[in-house]
Amino acid sequence: MSDSEDEGTPQLSSHALAALQEFYAEQRQRADSGAHDKYDLGVIEENWQLSQFWYNQETALRLAEEAVAAAGDGGRIACVSAPSVYRTLRRLHRARCSACLFEHDRRFAGLGEEFVFYDYRRPLDFPPGVEAHSFDLVIADPPYLSQECLRKTAQTIQYLTRGKILLCTGAVMEEEAAKLLGVKMCKFIPEHTRTLGNEFRCYVNYASGLDREL
Repeated sequence: MSDSEDEGTPQLSSHALAALQEFYAEQRQRADSGAHDKYDLGVIEENWQLSQFWYNQETALRLAEEAVAAAGDGGRIACVSAPSVYRTLRRLHRARCSACLFEHDRRFAGLGEEFVFYDYRRPLDFPPGVEAHSFDLVIADPPYLSQECLRKTAQTIQYLTRGKILLCTGAVMEEEAAKLLGVKMCKFIPEHTRTLGNEFRCYVNYASGLDREL
């Protein structure tokens, strides 16, 4: 393996590996029993017609851990168009943080108050109760690789966040992301459950563990 390939391989801590193994074990147990609850989003599959491309378990775990570390214990995290990260947060980190899913797919409406219907084309159209600058961290994955989508999603991010931003989008959006949100590309490379044609990267505007993936 070359150095460049090695840099792109997610390196999980021993704690993260243990959490991931526990997550897999719980999934197998629940699949065997046929049980699920409103926080078990594993019963909902990604919908390509809605431009949903979900992270694999390792990436979802790594991003969830980063979100909790950045928001701090007791922090609030907004997941904008990132249901696979939200799922991992609720399954593994409910005691450490609160999370809210901003998502266009109404299949998640069963989450109750933790679901906010979101259409990036109306970036500031929120129901009462969604206050400005009320989240310690916003993690966002704009559904389309276009300047228009990123620009409008950026308005949402800036409205919701108290300062910290974790953006996941294509490598081709690096310059635009920096201009709109002041974020820089991290070394960590997110991976999806399915192979995508575009290279995806993570961007942050704070000192992040995602930039120490070697």
